[in-house]
Amino acid sequence: MNVLITGASKGMGEAIAKNMAANGHHLALCARKLTDLEKLKSEILTKHPSLKIYIKVVDCSVKEEVLAFADSALRELGQIDVLVNNVGVFKPSFILDEADDALDFHMKTNVFAAYYLYKKLAPEMKKRKNGFIFNTCSVASKETIANAGSYCVTKSALLSLNHVMRKEMMPHSVKVTALLPGSTLTHSWEGTNISPDEFIQPEDVALAIESVMHMSKGANVEEIMIRPIHGQI
Repeated sequence: MNVLITGASKGMGEAIAKNMAANGHHLALCARKLTDLEKLKSEILTKHPSLKIYIKVVDCSVKEEVLAFADSALRELGQIDVLVNNVGVFKPSFILDEADDALDFHMKTNVFAAYYLYKKLAPEMKKRKNGFIFNTCSVASKETIANAGSYCVTKSALLSLNHVMRKEMMPHSVKVTALLPGSTLTHSWEGTNISPDEFIQPEDVALAIESVMHMSKGANVEEIMIRPIHGQI
C-alpha cells in the first residue's frame, strides 16, 4: 500500500514511517527540514531498497503547501491508501498570556492540514471502498492540560473532525482511527532527567497503527488511548 504521513521526520512520525516501511508499504513523507527527511529516506532505503519513498518539505500550517504535497504524492505513487495525519504543534502557554495569533497557528497546523488532506484524498478511498485514515490526537483532546490552552482546543477539534470522518466513511468501508497518546518520549523531551521507562515510546504508537491495519475487514478501532504506566508526566 501507499502511505502518506505528515510530520514524518521525527518522533511518532518517524517511528510510523519506519514501521510502515518494515511492513512493505511505499511512503510519501513531509516535514519542515529537508536534511531530516533525507536522513530518514536514506535509513529506510538502506533496509528496504525496493520501496518508493517520496519526500517533500512542507509547512503544514500553509494550505497551499499541504495540497501541493498531496498532489505531488499522488503523481509519484499513483494513489494513497493510508493517510496518517500526524503533524502537530505545541507551544505551551496560558491563553491569556499567548500571542493573539497563537490559536490560529495551532488550528492551521493541528486541524486544517488534516481537514484539507481528508478532502483531497478520501474521495478516492470512498470510490475504492478501501483505505485507512489515522489522526494523531492526544489525551489533551479529552482532558484539559494546564498551560496548553490553544493546544487543547485544537486537539479537541481534531478529535471531533476524526469522528466526522469516521461517520462519513463508515458506509464506504474506509477505516478511521483516532490516536490519543499521552506523554511520549519525542525530541520535545530532550534533556529531561526523567527515566525513558516513564514515557510512551514513539514506536508504541506505530505498533498501535500496525495492529489496526492487520485486523479483519469488518473491524474498525475508533480510538486508541495510550497513557504512561504511572500517569501523565
